Parts: sequence; structure tokens; C-alpha cells
Amino acid sequence: MALEPRSVAQLAGASLSLLGWVLSCLTNYLPQWKNLNLDLNEMENWTVGLWQACVTQEEVGTQCKDFDSFLALPAELRVSRVLMFLSNGLGLLGLLAAGLGLDCLRLGESRRGLKKGLLILGGTVLWAAGVAALVPVSWVAHRTVREFWDETVPEIVPRWEFGEALFLGWFAGFFLLLGGGLLNCAACSTRAARASGHYVAAETQDRRQHPETNKTHLKI
Repeated sequence: MALEPRSVAQLAGASLSLLGWVLSCLTNYLPQWKNLNLDLNEMENWTVGLWQACVTQEEVGTQCKDFDSFLALPAELRVSRVLMFLSNGLGLLGLLAAGLGLDCLRLGESRRGLKKGLLILGGTVLWAAGVAALVPVSWVAHRTVREFWDETVPEIVPRWEFGEALFLGWFAGFFLLLGGGLLNCAACSTRAARASGHYVAAETQDRRQHPETNKTHLKI
């Protein structure tokens, strides 16, 4: 049987939200937020993330060291830690709430109002998770651009550039926003058919077994 547009929007929104949440988790822990390539030593590459700094050397390989102090970090990295944790937590809660409100989940099928409310709640929380992921990534990118084009720094001094984790974070935020939007649109769209063939058959059999109830409703 072909899927209804409402069901397609729900599945697409849930899939995009799940992908965005996974990417946001990866963005949180990857150390490639900023890259530093040394022109004087092309065999050495430095990367910095929210939790550790790494150096990659051709002969030695990659070595990483965790940051010793949270308070010693720049402001954008401290705030980014909090916001990325918030994005991961909100994304998980949004997925759980939206999952319980999907039409394909038969649990609580008779309580359409509750399922619609859970779907709207999940979509809204996923929207918040997307914003919480985009803000720190964009802030770090903005600071990186300002430092790169700082005219007070001599040109010979190496400059930090965008790392791969920033692009993952932008994709994560975009997918969370898009997935949450689709879920909200699906919740506000026309209600799907209330029951499957099995439910209709059961309802018809119940009417045959209780014909007096049907006559009472007709008189009313």
C-alpha cells in the first residue's frame, strides 16, 4: 500500500533528525574544529577541538592531549562545549518524543491528540537542538575568520583555518532544523486514516455483535 504524504513527511523528518543528531554527536567530540598548517614544516599539522588538541606528524602519526583546564579555554570553546552538550541532549529527547508520535507506531493509536502533541513537541525540541548546534559552530568559524584576517598579526605567523568538524556541525544543525520542521508540518497536516484494515474489521465485527448500540445512536 502506498504511503500517505503525512507518513512520508514523518519518516523523512525522523530520518533527517536522526542523521543530524548523529552528526552533532560527532561534531562534539571530533578534534578537527580548527586546523593549523605550518608552511615551515609541511609534515606537521595541528588540530584543535572542544576537548583536545592533536598534532599529526608524518613519521610519528597523530598524538592528542586533552585540555587540562576548562577555565583556561577561550570563551568560544567553553560556551561551545555547553551548547553542543545541550544539542546532543535535546536531539535525543526530540527523537524519543517524535518517535512515539509517529503514525507507523501503533502504540497509543486510539489517542490521536496525544500522538500529535508528542510529534509537535519532538519537532520543536529538534529545532532547538539544531539551533544549539549551529550557534557554537558559527561562532568558532566567525572567530577563526577574524583572526585569520587580523592585520595586526604579521603575515609570516601561521593562521588557524576551518576544520572538518565545523562543516559537520553545519550539516548537523541544518538536518535537525529540516527534520524538526517536517515533523511539525506533518503533525499539522490532514490526519491520516485512523486505522488499518485490521482495525476496521474489528470495528465492523463489534457493530455486528452489538446491533442495539447502533440503533440507540441512530435514534439520538
